[in-house]
Amino acid sequence: MDERLRELLGDEDAWVVGGAIRDQLLLRPVLDLDVSCAEPRDAANRFARRFGGSVFPLSERHGAWRVVVDGVQETVDFTPVGDGIDADLATRDFTFNAIAVHVGTGATHDPHDGRADLDAGVIRAVSDSIFLDDPLRLLRAVRFEDELGFAMDAETEALLRASAALVTKPAGERVLAELERLSPAGYRRLDEVGLLAPLGGRLDERLDALDDPGFRLVVVFGDDLGRRLPISNGLRRYAAALRRARKPDDPSPRTIHRFRRATEPWALDALAFVGAPELVGVVEAARHADPPAPLVRGDELGLEPGPAIGRILDAIGEERAAGTISTRDEALALARELAAAES
Repeated sequence: MDERLRELLGDEDAWVVGGAIRDQLLLRPVLDLDVSCAEPRDAANRFARRFGGSVFPLSERHGAWRVVVDGVQETVDFTPVGDGIDADLATRDFTFNAIAVHVGTGATHDPHDGRADLDAGVIRAVSDSIFLDDPLRLLRAVRFEDELGFAMDAETEALLRASAALVTKPAGERVLAELERLSPAGYRRLDEVGLLAPLGGRLDERLDALDDPGFRLVVVFGDDLGRRLPISNGLRRYAAALRRARKPDDPSPRTIHRFRRATEPWALDALAFVGAPELVGVVEAARHADPPAPLVRGDELGLEPGPAIGRILDAIGEERAAGTISTRDEALALARELAAAES
């Protein structure tokens, strides 16, 4: 048991519950604690004052508070124990998340036989209302299967399939956080149980082409990704680069330069997206051969500011990559030729 909690709450009706107990029993790292106690706000503030951290209200509706511990990737959530630990555990999602350990005595309370399901690798619903109470649990069930190598029991899977239409109800940020943790097998399972289509996703043969959560999101959701989910600007740019990628017709320096110009800094990911992994070495060699500086800068062309300068510089870069020019004078001569054609 966490000695910090015992020091603060050992004489109170306080319990560590949920994922922390599950992960401890599975010998997984425990980074987040969930504590049920009588006075969550007071407990959170006392914890932060004593051990360092910032206190935030987690849920005004439920009276929950969170402490983000200074200097480490750890959060401690304090929630009301309410009508007692049995009532608390009855609201949990799966039986292995409905195990509690008393902060003071270290005694384990397991009214739903979660330890047996944990040992057997079974994901079992605590009650028939778990998905109605919080539809995000639909995704969590599949994610637990994927991460832990567990399997839902028949009744829980049947309940999940019957509740699949609810999967669009949670906030997009919560849905995205679950999807980002899925492997290719997790996405296939999501599709199998009827959860992927309502979210707007579909399986794609490129799902296994690259081990990257952003890549999988782009592959599965395609052009709808930004409309379906609240992705970051970085992921939006990444998705756009992959979608505009076209498979190179050949490995020539000119063709590879054009491909890289359209897709960098994600050219290697784009190769996986267009199904050209055989060109990885060629792209890596081109990256290694990139010159340290351009032959000329835009302000050296003697042209009025405008989009033409960008086009001319791109053309100079392409010809340099193709090996048709290599000096500043050749670059300026090409610029004059192109500028005349533009006028």
